[in-house]
Amino acid sequence: MAYVDGFIIPVPKKKLQAYRRMAVLGGKVWRDHGALDYKECIADDVKVGKRTSFPRSVKLKKNEIVIFSYVVYKSRKHRDTVMAKVMKDPRLATMMDPKSMPFDGKRMIIGGFKVMVDAK
Repeated sequence: MAYVDGFIIPVPKKKLQAYRRMAVLGGKVWRDHGALDYKECIADDVKVGKRTSFPRSVKLKKNEIVIFSYVVYKSRKHRDTVMAKVMKDPRLATMMDPKSMPFDGKRMIIGGFKVMVDAK
């Protein structure tokens, strides 16, 4: 079964274009190193819940928007191999510096998931 890395990221609206440029490069790098799919999605119908929600999960501020991203791999082993290559890729050096990120990395949520259902 496939494996997926998921990300929830609060991005300031004024830095959305900078984030998009970073995401386009990230997608190219991940795919160049073998990821099967790479998606960056901007919140469209994401309400603040009474107890929990995407906005609450990242402590979304008034001037920010939620980004939901995911990368698909063949397996956990494949993900670990791809990720090792991605982390060494010089194209990402600037992007990995917390000072140059167009968002607060401390509020980013990251997780790896085994695919349970694949309804193709």
